[in-house]
Amino acid sequence: MTSPSPENPAAPTLDALIARSKPRFRTATEFVEFTLRDGILSGAIPGGTPLRQEELAQQFGVSRMPVREALRQLESQALIDFTPHKGAVVTSISAADASDLFAVRMALEPAALRLSLPHLTQADLLRATDAIHDMDQERDLARMGDLNRRFHMTLYAQANSPRLLALVEQHMAVFDRYLRFELSALGWDHLKQDDHHALLAACAAQDITTAEAVLIRHLATADQALREFFARRQDKAGETG
Repeated sequence: MTSPSPENPAAPTLDALIARSKPRFRTATEFVEFTLRDGILSGAIPGGTPLRQEELAQQFGVSRMPVREALRQLESQALIDFTPHKGAVVTSISAADASDLFAVRMALEPAALRLSLPHLTQADLLRATDAIHDMDQERDLARMGDLNRRFHMTLYAQANSPRLLALVEQHMAVFDRYLRFELSALGWDHLKQDDHHALLAACAAQDITTAEAVLIRHLATADQALREFFARRQDKAGETG
């Protein structure tokens, strides 16, 4: 963990990140979480890097308890995974994988919406409205993906195509990681629900053309935001190289 990133040899080491961020925080958990989060989002700590609690505690000069809590919080942000026999490992997320995921969603979800929209009930629309409201109130990244998926799947639920819906839900579950990663990287202000409201209004009006256009714009905007994030991170790595 103290050696430079193999993906970017000039990136700051964890020791340098620790020295830079140490004076800012009142609690050990905040200190550990911020430092690791900064390293992961900047690319200084690359995907696949193991984060061993005992080693981290020694490097940060803290007990294992704040390290354990910080890792739990980073897991909720989709920045690390806990894997059998390895423990915590930095999540591998790439621009190419994100782009591929959005390409699949662009193909599947408008089709599901077209099939479902004519058959949506008032109860469906109310459930979708509740999901939007819950997202406005939610500040737990681990829950946000579930709520976003609930909103979209409610609008697709009447498609009467179990195989299509299973594929849509499968890829939305994968997108959950990217949504949490995006909000962690860009902040809560990045979460705007204008498209969700516009999509719901078009569904309520039985306006298939507008609903499909809004959905495609919504997916394209999210795709572009992630592309720009990865490009900025690459540029930042290049500046330090």
